[in-house]
Amino acid sequence: MAGWQRNWRPAAMTPLESDNSAPKGFEKFTFAGIGMKCSIIEPKSLSKTSDWESIVSELEQWGDVPDTSSLQSISISEDENGPIAILHAGSEWVAEFLPWGSDGMLRRRSEFASEICDAPCGGYSWEGIDIMIIRKNPPMGNDSDENLREALQAGEMGAAREILGACGKSLGLYHQHVNSERVTPADPIRWNQRLAGIEESLRAHSMWRAPHSRDAECMLGLGSVRFQDFKEGKIRIGRPRLSDALFPPKCEFPAIRDLASLVHDLSRIHHNTACNLDIVDLRSALIGGWRESAPSNWSSDSVFYTHRGGLAIWEYEQCLLDVVEAVSNQSGAPQPSTNLISYVRPFQKRMFNNRTIAALSVLLAFLGASSLANTFPFSGEELPIPLACFLSSAALMRYYRRLAPPPEVPFSRFF
Repeated sequence: MAGWQRNWRPAAMTPLESDNSAPKGFEKFTFAGIGMKCSIIEPKSLSKTSDWESIVSELEQWGDVPDTSSLQSISISEDENGPIAILHAGSEWVAEFLPWGSDGMLRRRSEFASEICDAPCGGYSWEGIDIMIIRKNPPMGNDSDENLREALQAGEMGAAREILGACGKSLGLYHQHVNSERVTPADPIRWNQRLAGIEESLRAHSMWRAPHSRDAECMLGLGSVRFQDFKEGKIRIGRPRLSDALFPPKCEFPAIRDLASLVHDLSRIHHNTACNLDIVDLRSALIGGWRESAPSNWSSDSVFYTHRGGLAIWEYEQCLLDVVEAVSNQSGAPQPSTNLISYVRPFQKRMFNNRTIAALSVLLAFLGASSLANTFPFSGEELPIPLACFLSSAALMRYYRRLAPPPEVPFSRFF
C-alpha cells in the first residue's frame, strides 16, 4: 500500500523536528519560514491493522469509535486538510486526522449539532489536543459542490439558485440551532487585531478595520465552510484549514463569518468554472437562503451594514487566508482572492467619501440643536429653521445609509 504524499504540509516552509513529545505512532514537526510558523502532529504510517492499534493506544477516545479487535482492513487517502483512513470493522468508518489540531470546540459542535449536521460520531485526543475525528457509514452521492459546478457549467441559473438557497438555509438552521448554546458579545478589537496581524505578515498594501455591529455576536461557528460540506441537506462539521495553523484564532467569531466563508467559496467556484451567470444573482440566492432561517438579530440589516464592516470585511479576511496558504506553499497568486483584494483600497475610498454626507448630517443636527438652545424659550416663529435642520439631517443620514454597498454585490463590482 502506497503511503501518504503528505500534501497537507506547507510545502514552502522548512520542517524542523520538534523537541516536544508526540503520542505513539505519531511525529511532531514545527514548520517555519516566510514570516510564519506552525506545528503539526501527523501519523508516521498506516498500512496494516496493527498500525492502527499502535496509533490509538495512547490516545483518549470519545464518542463512538471502531473496535480495534474487529478491524478487517484499512485504506488511506488525503486532502488539503490532512490524512484520511478508511477502516472496515463491520461497518465503514472514516478517520480524519487533524494535523494542526482544532480550536478546542470541535467536540462541542459535534455533540450539540449532531441532529442537524453530518457530525463526527467520535474521535481521539491527546493531552487535550484533538488528533482525529471519526465518522461512521458516511453518506454517499454528490455533494453540493459537484452539483453547483454542474449547474454553473451548464448555465442553469434556476438550478444553481436552488442549490445555493438550500445551502444557505442549512447554514442558517445550524446557526439557529446553536443560538442558545454559546453567545458572547461582539469582539471587534480582537477581530481588527487579527486582520492587522495577517496584513503585517503578508506585507499587504491593503488595510481594513471596522467597528462592526453589536448584533454580530460571537457564537459556536463552523470556521471554514465549503459547498463540499453540504450533502443531503446537512452540513458536515469538518476539519480546520491550514491557515488556522498559521494564524490560530485567538477569539470567537460571529455567524456572518461562516456565511462569508461560504460566499467566498461561491466566488472560487464561479471563477474556476468560468461561467457567464451573474455572480450577484447567485450571491443573492445564497444570502437570501441564509437570512430566511438564521436568527433575526444575527442576520439583521445592521450586521450586513457595510459601513460598519458587514459581510465584506469577512470576505476580505477569507481572501487574506487564501493568500496565507498560497504563500506557505508558494503555489502562486490564488484567484479570485488576489483580484478581490486589489479592489479593497478603492472600495474603502468610496466609502470614506460617503462619510462627507454623514458628517454634513451630523452638522445639520448640531445646528438645529444649537438653534433651539440659543432661542430657549422659543416661540413658534423660531421653529422653522431648527426643524428644517433636523429634517435635512435625517434625510441625509438616510441617504448615507442607502449608499452602503449591498452584501449581494462583491466589492469588485463597484468600479
